[in-house]
Amino acid sequence: MDVDVDTAGPLAGVRVLDLTRVLAGPFGTMILADLGADVLKIEEPGSGDGVRGIGPFYRNGLSHYFLAINRNKRSMAVDLKSAAGRALVLDLVEHCDVVIENFRPGVMERLGLSFDELVARRPDVVLCSISGFGRTGPMAQMPSFDLVSQALTGVMSITGEPGDAPTKLGLPMGDLAGGLWGAIAVLAALHRRDRDHTPQHIDLSLLEGLGGLLGYLGQLALLTGHSPDRVGSRHHNVVPYGRFEVKDGHLVVALHVGHFWRRFCRAIERPDLAEDDRFRTSAGRVAHRDVLEPLIEDVLRTRTRAEWQEVLSAADIPHAPVLDVREALEHPQLHERGVLRELHHPEEGELTVYGPVIRFVGDERRTLRPPPLLGEHTREICRTVLGLDDVRIDALEAAGVVRTRVAGEE
Repeated sequence: MDVDVDTAGPLAGVRVLDLTRVLAGPFGTMILADLGADVLKIEEPGSGDGVRGIGPFYRNGLSHYFLAINRNKRSMAVDLKSAAGRALVLDLVEHCDVVIENFRPGVMERLGLSFDELVARRPDVVLCSISGFGRTGPMAQMPSFDLVSQALTGVMSITGEPGDAPTKLGLPMGDLAGGLWGAIAVLAALHRRDRDHTPQHIDLSLLEGLGGLLGYLGQLALLTGHSPDRVGSRHHNVVPYGRFEVKDGHLVVALHVGHFWRRFCRAIERPDLAEDDRFRTSAGRVAHRDVLEPLIEDVLRTRTRAEWQEVLSAADIPHAPVLDVREALEHPQLHERGVLRELHHPEEGELTVYGPVIRFVGDERRTLRPPPLLGEHTREICRTVLGLDDVRIDALEAAGVVRTRVAGEE
């Protein structure tokens, strides 16, 4: 396969057949695309990925949602409900290293795209199946979205202020975790395939993926037999650690280590707190948090965010102002690092996006390609990957099997 030097990355030469839609799968395949894989996004003719229709939209109809998770991919519009469409996808499998799908378990089999059928076409294929609950178990066939995963993993039970109702995370972390775990699993499977020359089938559950992020909180429940309580922005076992009110907003401090606590007390001109027997040890501060935290907040309310940032920075204290999303995107640290990137969209012009997170030193500025128009690359993929001529492609389009994108069409 030809590799564009402007977009080449560590996964250059790896081709991914992307049968995913909405969030978890497309987020994972975008990670692979950002790393240089050639991601062929298969979409339904006419409507495409459902998030193309989620507003708000840019001036010419591009969905902000679709833009956020589909850059650096190529789109091919194929009718998977037709026998000819499924046959075309199987032909593509022969030229792909990885197939990723997030249908409910059983759908791939009903489409004639089971793991065995994929292996028959590509003996060393990696298939990554992402679903709400995995391919086995009593809930395997149940529908699921991010909110369902957050409820069932206990994540909602530990999110929110004490005494409030369980609250979902601000981020759709159940779906995002699915994409992250999926990308990691694919990379591991490719490594194993290259070593053993065997096909791999990954069975990834969004429920288990989010549950796996519980980390020490899950272990705390296993150790004590009790579920952790909601503590808002605070920490279960570290004090002071959390959000505090200041004169013009909120600030967080994170004093995980004892020397930070003593340094903090000096910085806020309350060295007596560090010498108080109640607060001298980490366990003591946790035990007396209801006394200590109001004392700290009374001090912090006397100055602004900017004033405290100057004081705490000088003392090398882990802290930060609580920013809204707009403020965060304008932060000088992100701009110095070049995190916000520009890409050129054929219909919308220049667009700003949050760029790839994984960096390889000396290779940070690879060109970003915009998310594809629906069916934009159908003809290109048919020609360059499958070796079809225009007569055959035109016949497939006339039969409704594929949809190609004509310049300027809606």
